[in-house]
Amino acid sequence: MKKALIVEDDPNIQHLLEIHLKDIQVEVTKCSDGREGLQKALGQAFDLIVLDIMLPGMDGMEICRRIRAKENNTPIIMLTAKSEEIDKVLGLETGADDYLTKPFSFREFVARVKAIFRRTSRTDSTSEKKNQVIRSGDLTIDLDKRKVTRGENRLELSKKEFDLLALLASNPGKSYTRTRILNLVWGYEFEGYEHTVNAHINRLRSKIEPDHSKPRYILTSWGVGYRFTED
Repeated sequence: MKKALIVEDDPNIQHLLEIHLKDIQVEVTKCSDGREGLQKALGQAFDLIVLDIMLPGMDGMEICRRIRAKENNTPIIMLTAKSEEIDKVLGLETGADDYLTKPFSFREFVARVKAIFRRTSRTDSTSEKKNQVIRSGDLTIDLDKRKVTRGENRLELSKKEFDLLALLASNPGKSYTRTRILNLVWGYEFEGYEHTVNAHINRLRSKIEPDHSKPRYILTSWGVGYRFTED
């Protein structure tokens, strides 16, 4: 049985999230305080964390950052009541896997959860079969250790940056549309949020490219999307 942590201070939403997760055979742990939520997230193993942004004690974004700082890659769905927070959740440094803006459909919530579980199951299955290390020029990507180095220097990537790089580098020369990348990396098709891919590509290039204005590794496929170099 999958296990999920819900960190949400609205008792009605917390209760409804719990009901819908239990309906798909997910065991639920819940709390309403940010600091308690962080403690539980780091102290126990979960398959999913549902995290509200506005919380007493510590806000959801800070919790998410601290979870990722511990190299904890548990999938995280962020809940926000503010539409202006969406770009921060998806495009910046939090490392969240998905988001929902309140009020949201619980049917959609379940669909997002199932999509995340499908994606993580594929990732787990692949990692069991092979411990692959990808090398291109002076760039080395260890898929099992989730470690990226350029020359002797380790590069610090967010969870989504690594997932994006791993997808492209595992299939050199193959062009991916932004919509396809959203589906494969985020686990769900975010219609209208292709700019999120652009933001992640730009930040990834700034970290891995010797000269991000002249990309060597992540190339643009004009009129399509992006691809990893075949050289």
